[in-house]
Amino acid sequence: MSRAIKVFLNGFIKENPSFILLLGMCPTLGTTSSAINGMSMGLATTFVLICSNVAISLIKNIVPDKVRIPSYIVVIATFVSVLELAMHAYMPAIYETLGLFIPLIVVNCIVLGRAEAFAAKNNFMLSAVDGLGNGLGFAFALTVLGSIRELLGTGMIFGVSVYPEQYGMLAFVLAPGAFIALGLLIAIVNRIKSRTQNV
Repeated sequence: MSRAIKVFLNGFIKENPSFILLLGMCPTLGTTSSAINGMSMGLATTFVLICSNVAISLIKNIVPDKVRIPSYIVVIATFVSVLELAMHAYMPAIYETLGLFIPLIVVNCIVLGRAEAFAAKNNFMLSAVDGLGNGLGFAFALTVLGSIRELLGTGMIFGVSVYPEQYGMLAFVLAPGAFIALGLLIAIVNRIKSRTQNV
């Protein structure tokens, strides 16, 4: 198996930011009231991860050690600003729904963590793959969590009705439902992980 595939699978499955490492919990819990919101937030973060990883891997040798972290934050903030302006112009409905969580990508520990742990030590191709793997892993986790919350809370998934809304459990659309659904998903992932390790 090539190193690029290993790097991708590591971010997507083995060290999934939401289910395994429990990073980025603020957007995970705050934006997943529906599947489309979770997926949108995940894809937005994926864009920033890929772009910032590539940029940081290209400038890593010219940035002095003393200003390394501030420089990385400036790079990340640049791509978040590009994303925010593009979403505001071309996807106003999603931009309004996600609101404050878009600029908060700048301080998302997943993005800064990958910049420091991987992009600053590898070439731009592997850094792009790492950003893609971690970003899609994060997007997958948010989409699954959003789908479960939307289905249990409103009887819909991606806006398509599965059962009558009056049978939905409102708690799953609210904040407590985010904690309950995420806890159950983490328990399932840990159970699968322990079984595969024992085989």
